[in-house]
Amino acid sequence: EAAPSAPTTASAGARSFAPRRAAGGPIALSWSGGKDSALALHALRERGVEPEALITTITTGYERISMHGVRCELLRAQAAAVGIELVEVPIPPGCTNELYEARFAKAFERRPLAGVSAVAFGDLFLEDVRAYREQRMWKSGRDALFPIWGRDTRELARELIVAGFQAVLACVDPRAMPASLAGRRYDRRLLAELPEGVDPCGENGEFHTFLYAGPIFSEPVPWVRGEVVQRDGFVFCDLLLRGSAANPRSPN
Repeated sequence: EAAPSAPTTASAGARSFAPRRAAGGPIALSWSGGKDSALALHALRERGVEPEALITTITTGYERISMHGVRCELLRAQAAAVGIELVEVPIPPGCTNELYEARFAKAFERRPLAGVSAVAFGDLFLEDVRAYREQRMWKSGRDALFPIWGRDTRELARELIVAGFQAVLACVDPRAMPASLAGRRYDRRLLAELPEGVDPCGENGEFHTFLYAGPIFSEPVPWVRGEVVQRDGFVFCDLLLRGSAANPRSPN
């Protein structure tokens, strides 16, 4: 996921996935719970690289994935299904870049992150975001890797569906697309309904997804739809872990 506020660093220029890790050291993966970070994990595994940990920012007070608004219990179920240790980094609502970076620096002082030499991200084409991540990793003495960087997003969206990944729209920006699409499954029908100018992968922040099934999972993450709410200018579809105390309903 993106940093909590827009980075101001200059563009770093287009680059392909090219690990510079000394002696193939261990890596971690920035994990938003959505399709792009899942595709990044898929790409890493195809290259024979298994992350030591998933890193996710959690908004304190809400106990949800920052920006996406997905409940932590669903995030933890994802981590269990992919079989990788999860590191949750707590940040407050309205977090500044300075505090965001401080919280991450603290997380990297402890295992399992203390031993990683690089962090992979699921970014696709936003140069300012990539430059921000590279600068932050460089300061910490680590590399930033981008396994799916530069891929055509229309092609990537089609590949995701064909490969058997399944996702749902957890958050939409109603300024870019209809609020009614919150809670919709990410499938061919949805792609056909996206307004002109909306990136098929939502790379410009038009929407965020929760991925619940696919080839990277040992089993699907069961979920049910909750209420749809509007908050801070975005529309969120609350998703609940099926069979949990919060929601014992079975079908989704």
